[in-house]
Amino acid sequence: MVDTLADLTLSLEEFKRLHADAHKETETKRLAIVASKGSMDMVYPALILATTAVSMGWEAGIFFTFYGLDTLHKKRYKNLKVSPIGNSAMPAPFQAIPFQVPVILGAIPGMTTVATALMKSWMKKAKLPPIQEFLTMADQMGVKLIACSTTMGVMKIKQEDLLPMADIQGAAAFLHYSSKASVVLFI
Repeated sequence: MVDTLADLTLSLEEFKRLHADAHKETETKRLAIVASKGSMDMVYPALILATTAVSMGWEAGIFFTFYGLDTLHKKRYKNLKVSPIGNSAMPAPFQAIPFQVPVILGAIPGMTTVATALMKSWMKKAKLPPIQEFLTMADQMGVKLIACSTTMGVMKIKQEDLLPMADIQGAAAFLHYSSKASVVLFI
């Protein structure tokens, strides 16, 4: 029997412990990403986030739609590029030039090649794998690499055009998947 009100009080540490025990997560977190662009600078964030989520014990799925399908296309995925057009924050290709590339310079022939080489160089220095290896790694880790069946029809892409790791699903299937997600991102 409790003699005084003081016998009912908890220390802050005890309260935190009891609170944490009562609110332990019982479900696996899930990340759902829509990847709608097929440029290198848009594919890397999706792959980085998805593989990071899986390494943290989450489920992760990337829904590739429209030009994002190039990421899963057998002939196109090795040739993803970075366009300096519209990338106003794109730094100059040479570190000796301390300013950002004006958007108009992106229209000069060869600038996409320069921007792509620059991005590949950054990824290599950061010890991130090339897209081809990253896709294989993501697949082996359990990231769901989903090709949008509707967009495949629009873009005239057939199942045999895709990498074997691609799982073909419609928008409704992905919406169901993402409805159970803790985090949903559009990249």
